[in-house]
Amino acid sequence: MHLLHIDSSIRGDWSVSRRLTARAVATWRAAHPDGTVTYRDLGAEPLPHLDAAGGLARMTPAEEHTPAQRESWELSERLVNEVKQADVVLLGLPLYNYGAPSSVKAWVDHLIVPGLAYDPTTQQGLLGDREFVVLATRGGGYREGAPRNGWDHAEPWLPHGLSATGMEPRFISTELTLAPSVPAMAELIPLHEASLAATEKEIDNLWTPASAQR
Repeated sequence: MHLLHIDSSIRGDWSVSRRLTARAVATWRAAHPDGTVTYRDLGAEPLPHLDAAGGLARMTPAEEHTPAQRESWELSERLVNEVKQADVVLLGLPLYNYGAPSSVKAWVDHLIVPGLAYDPTTQQGLLGDREFVVLATRGGGYREGAPRNGWDHAEPWLPHGLSATGMEPRFISTELTLAPSVPAMAELIPLHEASLAATEKEIDNLWTPASAQR
């Protein structure tokens, strides 16, 4: 069994999403003691965004690639292969300015490659045969009834962004992560603690020795 662990937070040791993905990796390792893990840190080492020089590689025959297009294509190929080699993909997804970190958008863009991530003739996704767990963290409250309900544009976007690949994320979300550090949110700390505890419990139950035998 093989796990692809991806972090995207830029907050380092202050990051809740990083703490949660680390907890999930420990849970996975306990269930799969012989398993292996590949780690990619999009926050510390962001991928290049698709640009005019190399971004059209996915729409250009390989024999016509410029050097920049060839480099962009080869990076996408490496990223797709990372996913293909994984039985489980684990992504930490913080909410930045009501959307996904741009580094996650770049990762998704590099995965949408005809012939590698989906069949250009049938449009069948080629990356769907794996578990995809997303640990989403939000500094504020966005659930139904909250003043900013519907302002989270990261969690609704990701399944659509990756839909061509066949990957279907399972979200485990934590809210109000800024409550302990923002004085104006102090009264929301109990709600944050309850949200975090529920997330940690769900993470701890993700993989069991029984499921490791599948």
